[in-house]
Amino acid sequence: MPHNASDFDTLFRQNQDPWEFKTRWYELRKRALTLACLPQLRYASGYEPGCANGELSAALATRCDVLTASDGSIVAVEMAAKRLTSFPNVKVLPAWVPLQWPDDSFDLIVVSEFGFYMDAQALDGLADRITGCLRPGGTVVACHWRRTIEACEFSGDEVHQRLGSRMRAALPMVSLCHHLEPDMVLDVWSSDPLSVAQREGFA
Repeated sequence: MPHNASDFDTLFRQNQDPWEFKTRWYELRKRALTLACLPQLRYASGYEPGCANGELSAALATRCDVLTASDGSIVAVEMAAKRLTSFPNVKVLPAWVPLQWPDDSFDLIVVSEFGFYMDAQALDGLADRITGCLRPGGTVVACHWRRTIEACEFSGDEVHQRLGSRMRAALPMVSLCHHLEPDMVLDVWSSDPLSVAQREGFA
């Protein structure tokens, strides 16, 4: 599996949709679940690192006033920028996280399907970057494949355990959602402990 920017560049040059984000029911359903698990209808400023070809970014753009999307692969950034041309509220940046990170703050950060490519130091750095720029009451969403991925140090479950533990050590974050299936794990953490109904004043 690819583990550096040039490997991902090669992957995207060979196939513009290597994980079939546009066509697989698994991917379509996962995006719908991700959006459904967001505790707020809209966010002022969202960030999706590791955006790949921008399919999830396009969905998130409908829920954010401003969305920043980034990827470590220049080829992926070009694809995502083309995919997102119809969304004037989205900017796409080249960034190899956690070493490179936007100089901004966000009330929504979505980490989808790239944490298992990282080692322990990079995952801890990712958690630190997230907590360092998350606005008060902000939301962090993580979603990852649970099955074995060749040559990856961590499983999707382990990625979420490490991220969650590191973030909670830095901020008073609570788990608002933990969705587990044989194929995927989806977690939502927030420094605002209120449920969706409580945020609307119905509980």
